[in-house]
Amino acid sequence: MSYPATMGPLLKVRKSDRRDLSEIDALLARSYPVLLKNHYLPSILVTAIPHISKAQPRLLSSGTYFVVENKAGNIVGAGGWTAVAPGTGRVAAPKTGHIRHVVTDHRVTRSGIGRMLMDQVFASARAGGMEQLDCLSTLMAVPFYAACGFHEVGPVSVNLQPGIDFPAIAMRCKL
Repeated sequence: MSYPATMGPLLKVRKSDRRDLSEIDALLARSYPVLLKNHYLPSILVTAIPHISKAQPRLLSSGTYFVVENKAGNIVGAGGWTAVAPGTGRVAAPKTGHIRHVVTDHRVTRSGIGRMLMDQVFASARAGGMEQLDCLSTLMAVPFYAACGFHEVGPVSVNLQPGIDFPAIAMRCKL
């Protein structure tokens, strides 16, 4: 797949639902290993990929998670936000949303898909009363989030399960 830099009407953003689960799982499973391989040690990826490459059914039906489809109806990007902080099950701070599980198909990065997705996420978060968004960025996605208006807060370690920690960068954006 190769797309021009301006995708315009060739792409469509819509809210996700549970029917998208298998296609988003496939997108995460094929793209995360490729996108992350130059930024993480193989020993980290081999333990982390099985945990981060699974879509979360509750997130998909939250109303604040979106997919980008190409002209053929294939999902080439996904991501969203929640008021609940990842891994906590609770609202950490009022009026603060949390970026969740963002991915672009590795074969079409830098074609506007991520920006289109984030524009939708920002609009949805504002409509939901959020005044800022927090993000736990992978090391490779820091420049993307910075281009979207996020600034670095600092390095964090995301505990995926006991004994499996994943290095990330906490980022924040005022809406």
